[in-house]
Amino acid sequence: MDLPTVIAWLVDEAGTSPDPESFLAEMGRRLLADGLPLAGGALTIAAPHPIIARRTWLWRVETGAVIEALSFVDTVPTQAGHEWLSGLGAVHEDRVGLELDGPVLGWAGTRAFAPDEIAELRLAARFAAPSLAALAARAGSAALLEAYLGRRSASRVQAGALSRGLGETISAALLCADLRDFTALSEATEPAVMITTLDAWFDRIAGAVHAFGGEVLKFMGDGVLAIFPVTSTPGSACEAALRAAGSARAGMMHLDTIRNGQGLPSLPFGVALHFGEILWGNIGAADRLDFTAIGPAVNLVSRLEGLCKPLGHTVLLSGAVKAEVSATLVFLGRHTLRGIAEPCAVFALPDN
Repeated sequence: MDLPTVIAWLVDEAGTSPDPESFLAEMGRRLLADGLPLAGGALTIAAPHPIIARRTWLWRVETGAVIEALSFVDTVPTQAGHEWLSGLGAVHEDRVGLELDGPVLGWAGTRAFAPDEIAELRLAARFAAPSLAALAARAGSAALLEAYLGRRSASRVQAGALSRGLGETISAALLCADLRDFTALSEATEPAVMITTLDAWFDRIAGAVHAFGGEVLKFMGDGVLAIFPVTSTPGSACEAALRAAGSARAGMMHLDTIRNGQGLPSLPFGVALHFGEILWGNIGAADRLDFTAIGPAVNLVSRLEGLCKPLGHTVLLSGAVKAEVSATLVFLGRHTLRGIAEPCAVFALPDN
């Protein structure tokens, strides 16, 4: 066994691994090449995230593939790495570093590890500590940024898009959603209960957006602004936004049923969809930035959402979205929107 070559890699190169997934796979390949009888490996890192407690990457020698398993907050704690490795063979694990919640590096053997092999794995884990500390810090920063900015925006910021005014013009379907009569509801509801109510609303609307590939850019009081960037065709982005709106509507119907059973009022809301170009990037003060979207398309979708209540419909679509989707829609005429030069053709989902 030529472990010094593995240690040299851990000291000189491992810290430049782009992510924990790459680190685990490369370390496993090097240990395997040095004669260790590996069947697979696992790396677990704590995640500073509102719903994810730990992230575990699982590497299998047979396929060379790495998959990820998530452990969630408020669920029964699991040892995803150990449980998965135990299905492959004998398991050896090391907690890397001195922190109680530090990274855990584990390996499964095609047979029981010999004492000298366990010693080699422990030595490798010791030399892996600096690189894993750096990777854990980067993964933690990424998790925090994703929680507050969304995955796409977080990726842009991590890539160095930090300067004010730095952005790009993209085509996207936009979704703007808002609770109706929120001010009256908040004045008649205890603050703690109101927060719970808002969380339930945001779970439905944001959950639907994320389920269909969109990204929430901003929570504004009781409102949501989300985008579905064009990654293939405008039609696919608009169809995804429309499916998200339909899913949110179904989710809110279920929530209203629960609330009504508890003697609570329903939560009427409106959703508007539009398609156009937006400027997506950093906007704000010199020392306090917001990664968001601006432009005429954002203004239009916000004004369009304001028509939901007077027109008596939950989901409204602009003509730009109508042109890209195949769904049967109800034409509600052309309407003048405040601050928008041209009247907007407005459509609705049937049976709102």
